[in-house]
Amino acid sequence: PAWCPSLLQMSGSQPALGRAVPCLRCRGTCTGFEPHSWRKICKSCKCSQEEHSPSSELEDDRKIGRLLADSKYSTLTARLKGGDGVRIYKRNRMIVTNPNISGKDPTFDTVTYEWAPPGLAQKLAMQYMELIPKELQPVAGTDGALQRRRRLARQLPLYDQDPAQCRGLAEGEHGLMEEFVRKYKAEALGVGEVALPGQGGGGKDEGKPQDKSIEASKPPESTNGALESAPAAGHYRCETCKQPVPGDCPVVYADRAGYSRQWHPACFVCCRCSEPLVDLIYFWKGEAAWCGRHYCESLRPRCAGCDEIIFSEDYQQAEGLAWHKKHFACLECETPLTGKPFALADTSLLCTICSQSKRL
Repeated sequence: PAWCPSLLQMSGSQPALGRAVPCLRCRGTCTGFEPHSWRKICKSCKCSQEEHSPSSELEDDRKIGRLLADSKYSTLTARLKGGDGVRIYKRNRMIVTNPNISGKDPTFDTVTYEWAPPGLAQKLAMQYMELIPKELQPVAGTDGALQRRRRLARQLPLYDQDPAQCRGLAEGEHGLMEEFVRKYKAEALGVGEVALPGQGGGGKDEGKPQDKSIEASKPPESTNGALESAPAAGHYRCETCKQPVPGDCPVVYADRAGYSRQWHPACFVCCRCSEPLVDLIYFWKGEAAWCGRHYCESLRPRCAGCDEIIFSEDYQQAEGLAWHKKHFACLECETPLTGKPFALADTSLLCTICSQSKRL
């Protein structure tokens, strides 16, 4: 599997998301994307930007490149020749060619995975893919690839790492956010590593304790000369489901968790939302892996209006949700609602007039 800059530059030629892109969810009722000045939604239909058109691959790779730059995972990024100096994610695509010998003349079927774990022989990378539900495999042109892009937008919003993308920061809060980002890159951000059980961290055991949850002192329960490697396969257990991990199946390691822990590929999920961690990017806190969105929310409140992290100590709260004071406004008519009666439907904040007209 190789990283191909030419593919990256091609992907950058996709048209940027403009107004009038129809909404994928509304199917014709939305006149086209009309960006709201501070909410991350379309003014016309109230759906998110992602519902109208996902970001381009190049934008995604720049976003992850920015996240991993200035961290110990910067080796997964590179500078693009002729670029503007920013680092871009060396996303590992995998192209698999299978001979198709059903007809007279053999042809080849090519399958492109939009992402695959880096640094693996193709056989092990394919084994990893087969351990993930088929509908989540990021094969180009399939729903699995689209789901990966959506998880990327949801789990790693650009405005959780770049103050320039935020509309909710007050003067003097840029520095607070920069420190917040610097701290999580140094203390929590991680990228999972795929290897066979016992081989995480770049070599078999390497003096690192492996978690053999089944007591090694027990004699193997074998009576008829079964393979000697069989008992060893049960020594490793998945952190999430606690089931044994076969010794010949790839597992995910998280270096911040230590190499004594491993996960089945399908079990490496956020401890809060249970979504698969996109491209194995995790945040480690409280002995668990989190997606970026929920990790940031575990430290600071998120505004239910603009979806950004709140750095002010003075914010509005209602029914377990939080808002920047200036964003505590009716979703329909934008009337500020601080000190006024309001209705809350799911996370939609409405003034009493708009709430009544919605019921009619």
